[in-house]
Amino acid sequence: MAESRPIRPGLFDADGPALIAARCAECGKPHFPASGTCPYCAAGGCETIRVGPDGTLRLFTVVASEPPGYRGPLPYGFGVVEVDGGLCLVSRLTETRLERLRPGLPVRLVVEPLYADDAGPVLSYAFAPVA
Repeated sequence: MAESRPIRPGLFDADGPALIAARCAECGKPHFPASGTCPYCAAGGCETIRVGPDGTLRLFTVVASEPPGYRGPLPYGFGVVEVDGGLCLVSRLTETRLERLRPGLPVRLVVEPLYADDAGPVLSYAFAPVA
């Protein structure tokens, strides 16, 4: 069987799991995905940080139609999750039933196969409700 690989290198650490973000040395704001330049103040020299695995669901919906380029299962949850230090990010959710989602719901980062191709399983991150 082929070895699994991330959907994009540098987004997450599957062993943690944790997302790989960055914090600006100038304005102090975190951002994801990590980059050397701050998207808020344009300062350089941002430092890589790890965030997660715990978060809080802020906004959510369920996606029932396949967006361009998406190769995962349908339907899927989609929402805004607040993680460490107030960083809010848009993420796939593992829960697909609207009645089980609510603002303020504790969630936890998971790394799991999103789809498989000829080269093997492709891993992505999502947030799952905390049981």
